[in-house]
Amino acid sequence: MTHVETLGRRIDSYAAVLWDMDGTLVDTEPYWTVAELALAERYGGTWSAERSLEVVGFDLLDAGRYMREHMRIDVDPEQIVEELLDSVVAQVRRAVPWRPGARELLAALRSDGVPCALVTMSYTRFVEPILAGLPSDTFAAVVTGDTVDHGKPHPEPYLTAARLLDVLAGECLAIEDSDPGATSAAAAGCTVLCVPLHVPIAPGPGRLFADTLAGLDPATRLPVAG
Repeated sequence: MTHVETLGRRIDSYAAVLWDMDGTLVDTEPYWTVAELALAERYGGTWSAERSLEVVGFDLLDAGRYMREHMRIDVDPEQIVEELLDSVVAQVRRAVPWRPGARELLAALRSDGVPCALVTMSYTRFVEPILAGLPSDTFAAVVTGDTVDHGKPHPEPYLTAARLLDVLAGECLAIEDSDPGATSAAAAGCTVLCVPLHVPIAPGPGRLFADTLAGLDPATRLPVAG
């Protein structure tokens, strides 16, 4: 069971639930770390698992620019992103690392008629094998990093998801595992359920916290946001 206090609104009282993917729906961060370490080695650069955590939640091109600089490799950010995606997609096709409670909460929301959207900075070709493991109508809208002009922490991804669902972002609950993602969702006006995994998330307005999604259902009352 989750350790959140049951003080505030029920999950199903929101107009929609907007889901981050990496670290929230699935835990692919170890896959990204493997891909990044291999990339650095391939081009004679330097990297570490600790460095990998510094780009959690970033827009992929922003992460590629960061890696180019800090790996000290002469590779375009666009190529860095494509090579990383090649590796991570291959790993996901072998095994999808679902987060505890995520699929169960998604299924319960779907059954109760609460619209859900996926809001991820990963690209479409990485999202597809993950969506293939869910019922086709799980998400009423999907926003990926290659379909927006500004990635997280900019509010555009969450504003786009709300528009596609024809709801106000301020009426939505977003679920995030990183500070850039929580910043994006809060800036869009969403209430943000923060479920940290690999990196901490700072407290802030509109942010509430849970240790895990396991044990949550649409009737769960969430703590009052800060």
